[in-house]
Amino acid sequence: METLEMGEVGTSLMTSEAKPTPARPPNKFERLFQPCLGELVGTTFFVFIGCVSVIENVESAGRLQPALVHGLAVAIMVACMDGISGSHFNPPFTLAIYLCGGMEMNMVVPYLACQLLGGVLGAAMAKAMTSRENYTKAQGAAFALLQSDSQIGGALFGEIAMTCLVTMVVLLGAVNSKTKSPLAPFMVGCTVIINVLAGGDVSGTCLNPARAFGPAIVSNYWIYHWVYWVGPIGGGLIAAVLVRLLLGDRNIRLILK
Repeated sequence: METLEMGEVGTSLMTSEAKPTPARPPNKFERLFQPCLGELVGTTFFVFIGCVSVIENVESAGRLQPALVHGLAVAIMVACMDGISGSHFNPPFTLAIYLCGGMEMNMVVPYLACQLLGGVLGAAMAKAMTSRENYTKAQGAAFALLQSDSQIGGALFGEIAMTCLVTMVVLLGAVNSKTKSPLAPFMVGCTVIINVLAGGDVSGTCLNPARAFGPAIVSNYWIYHWVYWVGPIGGGLIAAVLVRLLLGDRNIRLILK
């Protein structure tokens, strides 16, 4: 509202202090294009750093090194980009946040497209930076752990469960007003670290179709690639259902209000 109360008018006339300029509402660029650019840039650098960490340490990486790199990269990018795009960088996060009322529907498809494009750009940057020998040996940091049908069950369940966990942390730490915390970037990063440490040898701990899609495109490695879409998206949807029905505050929860 642009109106002024009578008391405010009297105060402004009798004092020489300038009233603070009201906050300018965000323009179209800040509402539509800048958030998409934030998702594109954030996902690009997350995938770039993650891929390089695997490609250049393929012989001795183990689980600790990629766990720390991916978790810290997530924490840093989330903290930096939160005020611009909300720092999703992951399609299951975007879907879950939308289902819990944390974003408008018209931004969902642009966010998903920017995340997938960012995954491809990040993987291409990693290929440009690393040696051909190491890149080939690591399959471009694509998820090459699964080699037989007998591994699919455990890997798929792991991707579902671990993505569900990290998505719940996102929803409860950044969307749900009752549990929202300024430590959300730290909590999400730590959750990524513990997930990679726990399940890295089972599925590779993708948790993010954009992280799987980019290296698969650039290295043309598609073996059991579907696991890294079905698992993370399934886990993200389960987390959204849990928060929407049971764990969310009264604004989010659909039942038992």
